[in-house]
Formats: sequence, C-alpha cells, structure tokens
Amino acid sequence: METLLEEPSVHAASSVRSTEGRFSYAEYRAFDVDDDYFYELINGELVKKSAPSPFHQILVVNLAVALNRFTKENNLDGQILVAPVDVFVDDYSAPQPDVLYISEARRSIITSNGVMGAPDLVMEVLSPSSISRDRNDKRKLYERLKVQEYWILDPNNRSIEVYALTESGYDIAGFAVEQGTASSGVLQGFSVTVQEIMP
Repeated sequence: METLLEEPSVHAASSVRSTEGRFSYAEYRAFDVDDDYFYELINGELVKKSAPSPFHQILVVNLAVALNRFTKENNLDGQILVAPVDVFVDDYSAPQPDVLYISEARRSIITSNGVMGAPDLVMEVLSPSSISRDRNDKRKLYERLKVQEYWILDPNNRSIEVYALTESGYDIAGFAVEQGTASSGVLQGFSVTVQEIMP
C-alpha cells in the first residue's frame, strides 16, 4: 500500500529501519510509539516527520477548498482526502499525499485502513525536508501505482507542476509560476492560479 503523506516540517525528517532492514506494511500498521511525530512508509523505511508548518497547511487547505468547490459546482461525487491517510502501494510502501482525489467510480478503494488503490489525482506541497522524497521516491511510487495525475506545489519558487501518467511514466503536462494557472487533465475544467493557492 502506498500512502502519500509528505508534510513539510520545521525539523528535518529522519527514517527508521526495522531490525530486518525494512518495515513491512503490517509492521508499519502495528508500529506504536508515543511521540510527537507522524510516520509514513516509503520503500520499507518509516519516515519520521514533525507536524507540518502552518503555512504548509494553509496551502493544503486552499487546494482542498478549490477542489471541493469545483466538484460541487460540477455535481461530481468523488472524494477529496487530505493527509494523513495511507495510500497502499505495496507491502513496503504507504505514502500519505497532502491532498488526493478519488472519483466516484473508484470510491470502493477507500477502506477503514486507508486507500487500497490508485487515487485519480495526488498533490504534494514541498517542504525543505520532503523535496527529494516528493520529487523522486514518491513520484516513482505514484507512477508504479498508476496515479493518473501528480501535482507538485513548490512554495519557495511559487510554482505548480502538473505531471500526467503516460506509458513511459510521468511527463510534465503543465507548469505555472507566479501569476500562472495550473490545469488538470484528469478533472477536466479544474484549474487554479498560483496566487489563489499561494497568496
């Protein structure tokens, strides 16, 4: 199971390995520790992160609100979820995306333990500690899971990148910076401006 939870934090994220070298999804689900961190399973490693910054959460809320407004205005019954929620990729990966959209036709992949299948659309907001994982590890996991569209929001560069899944993997399908507009190919008609999400 692959979950996309890459919440940026003030503190650098670190990873924890099991005594066997890699945590399985079952071990991850059973992992119980009393601390102030969030964990997500990426390629067998428990990635430890402190709570995301308020600014990061503002961007996540802005994205979710824009998505919600669009689905309501267009009578779409899909489900919008925000981190933390596990997205199952395989026995060693369960990332927690910042924002994800699952169409009504695929609603059955939402279970009590997390999302057991590919969301239609996944969005990540970069933070200093998550840049490499979001751009490399998670991107590869989402490709493998066959998530049709992957958005990366980069607050430092005030940009939004939109990647569409092709036979060879993700290809850049859109790029917006400063006053630009990013549009979805999966949710036809959905678009946001950089200014709207990152005022």
